[in-house]
Amino acid sequence: MNRTPPAWLLAAALTAIAAPVLARSDVTAPDAPRNLPDGSPVAVQWTDPATFSDLRFSGNRWEAQRGNWVEGIAAHLRQRAERELPPGDTLDVTIRDIQRAGIYEPWRGPRLDHVRIVKDQYPPRIDLDFVLRDADGNVLAEGSRELRDMGFLNRPGAAMRNDSLRYEKQLIDDWLRRELRQPVAGR
Repeated sequence: MNRTPPAWLLAAALTAIAAPVLARSDVTAPDAPRNLPDGSPVAVQWTDPATFSDLRFSGNRWEAQRGNWVEGIAAHLRQRAERELPPGDTLDVTIRDIQRAGIYEPWRGPRLDHVRIVKDQYPPRIDLDFVLRDADGNVLAEGSRELRDMGFLNRPGAAMRNDSLRYEKQLIDDWLRRELRQPVAGR
């Protein structure tokens, strides 16, 4: 008596188990989130990552869309902004475009076509819109920003960290320091 299940049954079971994991590993998946959950004074949402420069100009779209890096950048933005905001203030941010530092260079061959090459000529870029409000709902600052760091590789300690989003997070940190300290200081 053969107790091994038929191959089609095994394939169906593996597909059912892996489907949520596989869908979650693609930032362009239709069921992937487009915002962070509510419950914070910092609301962060983003447009469709399929239109982001990181995917369109990556050199390897399949590798570029893997993971949850958009959520990672958004979560970092929220975490840092929550620390900077005075009590009662709110910040709404919409991320319109992301180009992570580096690109994939498929011309390097099949052994390196899945490796993101980070060089000076591939700097991180983030485009966003924001509205900063005080506790009474008055707009303190708003607008669109194009965050760039052409000297990202020359920052002290930047090359030593193991975080794959370190350059993008540094862009966010720099912007929040500039943007949030001005309106707060002006009160």
